[in-house]
Amino acid sequence: MARTFQGDVHDDLRLFAGNANPELAKEIAMTLGVELGRISISPFPNSETRVQIEESIRGTDVYILQPTCQPANDNLMELLLTIDAMKRASVRQITAVIPYFGYGRQDKKSTGREPISAKLVADLLTVAGANRIVAVDLHVAQIQGFFDIPADHLTALTTLADHFKQKQIDNGVIIAPDAGRVKLAEKYSNILGFPLALMHKRRSGEGGREVEAAGVVGDVAGKNPIVVDDEIATGGTVLEQVAVLEEAGAKPAYISVTHPVLAGAAPERLRHPAIREVVVTNTIPVPAEKQASGKIEVLSIAPLLAEAILRIHQHRSVSQVFSAQQLVFPV
Repeated sequence: MARTFQGDVHDDLRLFAGNANPELAKEIAMTLGVELGRISISPFPNSETRVQIEESIRGTDVYILQPTCQPANDNLMELLLTIDAMKRASVRQITAVIPYFGYGRQDKKSTGREPISAKLVADLLTVAGANRIVAVDLHVAQIQGFFDIPADHLTALTTLADHFKQKQIDNGVIIAPDAGRVKLAEKYSNILGFPLALMHKRRSGEGGREVEAAGVVGDVAGKNPIVVDDEIATGGTVLEQVAVLEEAGAKPAYISVTHPVLAGAAPERLRHPAIREVVVTNTIPVPAEKQASGKIEVLSIAPLLAEAILRIHQHRSVSQVFSAQQLVFPV
């Protein structure tokens, strides 16, 4: 049974939700033992967004739950306008809880004359009036440094790893899909006690945008691979990865990622027989039709976010959430 914090929460905490992931917000509210704040968000006839806070929030600490997932621009604008409305309503502090930080993949210039969009979004949130940011599994941890306000970077790693612990997988091997995910794979390896293997990629095209899984370094023959990453977008890269693993003699793979973007043909691609199960969290809502194959398992991070919100509100350490699970994660 999920832990609830009813009775622990002060009267000056308010939790609001945008339209991006209201079900996750309801779970968090239930865990905290609070009611979701009353807010109206709707389009004007000219497609602009209207935000109206429908209760007094003067002097309170406000937490706004809004992943900036698809449609990214609409959800981001909703969040910015909501923060501005909160600021003008004389709240004491505004914390934007962004389980999925959209534009996070644009964290650097990959070719000439490009924006660094993740930095721009960080600046927009700050200028709008956010006092603190809470995010889960940023595309790269360095995005924390883009903010000029406190940014708490949480991880769904323990939520995902516990799922695989309960499955009691025999002869497993953790697969880092590229060099950038080796540290993440090492954490999985330490928790689950499985060896580690690394896939290497071949990049081509302008800015190296075209990626091809070229091979795997490590022993995977006859083993149950668990491929770990931060998100699945179109599923094309995942298909290449499992094909390489299959050719190397591995059994059908488990895929473990935090953010289920699942754009375009991704749900169909993930039905491939070389994929045993795709384990994700609900940082982004996954509609029932995208789960139709039965291979997608959605885990809730509401307990993690509720714990973080409560600790922030009570001025307690957030990193202790992970220290208790013997995971070094610099929140």
